[in-house]
Amino acid sequence: MKYSKYSAIIVGSGISGLFLANKLAESSNLNDGILLITKDKLNSGSSPLAQGGIVSVIPEINKNDSIESHIKDTIKAGCGLNDLNTVKLVSEKSAIAAQELIRYGVEFDKNDSNSLNFTLEGAHSCPRILHAKGDSTGRVIEEALCCALLKTKNVDIYENAIAAELLVDDNNECKGLIVFNKIDSSFEAVYSSNVILATGGIGQIYKTTTNPAVSTGDGIALAYKAGAEVKDMEFVQFHPTALFCKNKKTLPLVSESARGEGAKLVDLNGDYFAKNHHHLADLAPRDVVARAINQQILENDFEYVNLDISQIGIEKFKKRFPTITSLCLENDIDLSKGLIPVAPAEHYFMGGIKVDLNSRTTIKNLYAIGECSSTGLHGANRLASNSLLECVVFANKLAELICANGVNPPKKNDEKIKKIIEKYAEIDVDYDNKDEINELFLKLKESMNRNVGIVRNINSLNKALFDIKTIELRLSELNLSFSFELYELKNAICVAKLVAKAALSRNESIGAHFRDDYKDNKNIDLKGSLNYDKILVK
Repeated sequence: MKYSKYSAIIVGSGISGLFLANKLAESSNLNDGILLITKDKLNSGSSPLAQGGIVSVIPEINKNDSIESHIKDTIKAGCGLNDLNTVKLVSEKSAIAAQELIRYGVEFDKNDSNSLNFTLEGAHSCPRILHAKGDSTGRVIEEALCCALLKTKNVDIYENAIAAELLVDDNNECKGLIVFNKIDSSFEAVYSSNVILATGGIGQIYKTTTNPAVSTGDGIALAYKAGAEVKDMEFVQFHPTALFCKNKKTLPLVSESARGEGAKLVDLNGDYFAKNHHHLADLAPRDVVARAINQQILENDFEYVNLDISQIGIEKFKKRFPTITSLCLENDIDLSKGLIPVAPAEHYFMGGIKVDLNSRTTIKNLYAIGECSSTGLHGANRLASNSLLECVVFANKLAELICANGVNPPKKNDEKIKKIIEKYAEIDVDYDNKDEINELFLKLKESMNRNVGIVRNINSLNKALFDIKTIELRLSELNLSFSFELYELKNAICVAKLVAKAALSRNESIGAHFRDDYKDNKNIDLKGSLNYDKILVK
């Protein structure tokens, strides 16, 4: 087996991983360089699909905004389960995050006065979201960061590679990981005293999701199996408006910004229903809107509802939302009618690997950033466009920490790590069981969609856990050798079980976690989220 050593290893190439790699590459004291591992190509994750934008609180330019109001909006959306220190940190650093992205070449859209153009999204008290090329913010940021990274000299990039297992010793210290290269089916032991997981979300454990094929919860499963703590696993956000397309594994997103610009949700009878469920109507928190749409679909036997864009104006919509316009054309949706078919789909994960304000997990030298981490920012429900901001703020802070601390040379391998390495040195890779694995994966996705979706109860959650156990038993009977598909399935099973168990344990409804068997839903139902108007921000 091949061996190598780096000052830092980053697993994942979304905005959080790319930003961190760029910042670390600027340091002069990381002599062994940086390794960036990505499952597919550099731009294959969720980040390029982010349409809406990134929160940036800049009162000097945006006179109606303030740190205090953003903190309050974030906590309201999160139903008070947020970590206040995290919320304050992210909000206070949001202007710096925007400046850093601009430094890396991101060009945010400007208004007619050539100032930054802020837009409004659901549950925000004022327009504070920056966007790029209309609704292509994630793609623009990722392209800029990729371009900057490819100009660096001390970053190695492993594409088509996965982190098979973390090398954690008996002292609970991470010393590196085992890399599996998909191209030549080889394993490599890579050592570092700074291992960072930036692997994104869990969308592919559900049948309907806006997440790409790579989002199988790998980082969370890797950390959990190595002994790291996870938290808030029950909080899965379903975006209210994914483009309704039959037989697609990944559903295109119809950004919340469309509703921020004036689009309205109507059912197939043309009835405007959002106003009946919350005083903010179409711009209510995502969990409320998703449940409202879900109820409308179930009660009327619809497959979807429509987003009425006629109030924006068709030509104005096309100019403001070129990505959504292209997606509609690709899927034979005639925008001239002013209606876009939408339905809820799994979109974002508020839970994940437990970290502190410095992105440290409960395993020494192991860090997590981005969607796979649980920082406490989002609470029970993410406020729109806070996620890209979280990626940049925590990646920036972690880069400062690693550069300040320098690198501690890994000590000798103990027996635990030696056994891990020996195990992979003897593994034969087998790709002959793809069909059976894909079939089991589909069963997992269908069960999660049906039983651990927008609305849950004790019976559905127990049914999900039963289905997962059945899939695990079938896998043990097959006794398969290592393969990329098996790796993803096992990670997805691990994460799905954690989500279902956490949802079963929380026998109340709050935020994105809604139990229809919870008898006291008076504080969190379709008519409104919890009232945090009296929250005082010091």
